[in-house]
Amino acid sequence: MYLAPLYPTLYKVLQPAFPRCLWSGNPEIPQIALTFDDGPHPQYTPELLEVLDHYGILASFFLLGDCVHRNPAIVKLACEQGHWIGLHGYTHRPYPCFPVPAFKQSLAQAQFEIAQACQLAAHQVRDVRPPYGLLTPQILKQLHQWHYRPVMWSVVPEDWCSPGEAVVVQRVLRQVASGSLIVLHDGSAGGQDVAKITRQLIPILLDRGYEFVTVNQLWANPGMA
Repeated sequence: MYLAPLYPTLYKVLQPAFPRCLWSGNPEIPQIALTFDDGPHPQYTPELLEVLDHYGILASFFLLGDCVHRNPAIVKLACEQGHWIGLHGYTHRPYPCFPVPAFKQSLAQAQFEIAQACQLAAHQVRDVRPPYGLLTPQILKQLHQWHYRPVMWSVVPEDWCSPGEAVVVQRVLRQVASGSLIVLHDGSAGGQDVAKITRQLIPILLDRGYEFVTVNQLWANPGMA
């Protein structure tokens, strides 16, 4: 299902309904964050890291624990290059589908895999983006109780549907603004184009005067959180 035209409206509806999440940065500061979900992928993520390294851009990755378990060296490389690492879950199962104990364990397991790969303390991996963006008030409450920081998005070009590089690039360029939190995918769905898309986007956005920052930096100057 192609919902890309609806996401800007959906964002405006959901943002006030789910406070205490990071939806965007300060709209008065020309900073934007590139974020990538569903990795690491053994081919697509290294290709993406090469592009980011070429431009000297730091991004943020929301990783799946089972993919980290299979590809820890890629995660370690991303950490060593200075990228910010968050978690997406152990699998891509929506959070509302879990009983509470299993949900807590799934997050902890993903957190452990990432921390081990990056040689970090577990509490340093605390930013969480829910698969499919599915949240409930109860899940949001639990994430805060367990000391996670929920991260959402403001620009969703629906790249996982593989509409083509040019389409994704144009969707981002139409929606981007100061404080934008852009979500792309480096996993098996959509990841085949992510390096090429990122290579096109970065110079255009730099020319527009934006500074690329990590999610952690956006937390310092949030929009509506």
